[in-house]
Amino acid sequence: MIRIGIDARLITQTGVGTYIKNFLYSLKKLTKDDDEMIFFVFLLEKDLQRFNFPKNFTKVKANYRWHSFQEQLGFLHLLNMYNLDLMHFTYFSYPFLYRRRFIITFHDLTPLILKTGKASTKNVLIYNLKYLVFKMVLSKGAKNSKKIIVPSHTVKNQVLNTFKDLDAQKLEVIYEGVDKDLIKVSENVKLKNRFPNFFFYLGNFYPHKNLEFLIDSFVKTEIPAQLVLVGPDDFFSARLKKKVRELGDKRIKFYTPRSLSDIKFFYKNALALIHPSLSEGFGLTLLEALYFKCPVLASNISVFKELYSDNYIPFNPENKDGLSDLIEDFYFKKASLPKKEINWNDFSFLTLSERILSLYKEVLTM
Repeated sequence: MIRIGIDARLITQTGVGTYIKNFLYSLKKLTKDDDEMIFFVFLLEKDLQRFNFPKNFTKVKANYRWHSFQEQLGFLHLLNMYNLDLMHFTYFSYPFLYRRRFIITFHDLTPLILKTGKASTKNVLIYNLKYLVFKMVLSKGAKNSKKIIVPSHTVKNQVLNTFKDLDAQKLEVIYEGVDKDLIKVSENVKLKNRFPNFFFYLGNFYPHKNLEFLIDSFVKTEIPAQLVLVGPDDFFSARLKKKVRELGDKRIKFYTPRSLSDIKFFYKNALALIHPSLSEGFGLTLLEALYFKCPVLASNISVFKELYSDNYIPFNPENKDGLSDLIEDFYFKKASLPKKEINWNDFSFLTLSERILSLYKEVLTM
């Protein structure tokens, strides 16, 4: 029996959690009759009862937070106990002293590429220490893994440019898809009374998302519509809320979604999604918006051009006047979007799972 481990500790987080949840859902269907592989799914204790698996999957309590000393020591010990033939680390944070065969997913290199010091609540010394640890863990993962999964050719090129000695054949570009639960859920129509006419942004509020730029650009417009910033209520959103209060623009609102029903409402009813990010690995919110036929205005960064070039309206994420003019033109002139038929088989978590399963089998023969 072949023993394969899958790190699912982040399964309930945004972004990476969507990737893990949908990957495992499709993997269960693909391997339901497989009697040669057994999968060990490592989960935080709080998530053990939330997810069900067939008989060829075993849930394992791995109560070790990512980016922690407990991960480096306790999780390492736990993994070694299971004597796995292959381990899949679905996020870059992993026990870097793990020496058995593994593959790893690098979702993006943003913290390495955009070293600003702003994406931390810690002082500059702690931030610099975290940055060095991040760089070291990435380097070890790149060097010691059998394969590296990345979500775009843009990230692949970033990895190769960062780790010069890395063999390009080691990297596998596998596109992501639309969350199955988001597709199935009904939208929260009650939000229509609160947000009748709006543009929106969806995601976290980290500095590289460039939301101060978006706020400054929107303030310059003269449109009778709201800008709704949808994301978590945290340290980063508090800074932005303070900025909006100082600007005094009542059109700019913040909203923390309580469910996927809330998120689906924004996709289904917005004038457009505006995404001004300076760096992304994939840009899942753009894909979701396009799936629900929501127009997209987004920065002209390389990954968006790679994945969505013919299906969104690009703008320079450093030109405030340019974005202000674009928003006004879109609102008043109803600027038409470029259109190209999307091949949804390329952007599918089922396809992703099929390719990762094939990758497992390839690596097991190495």
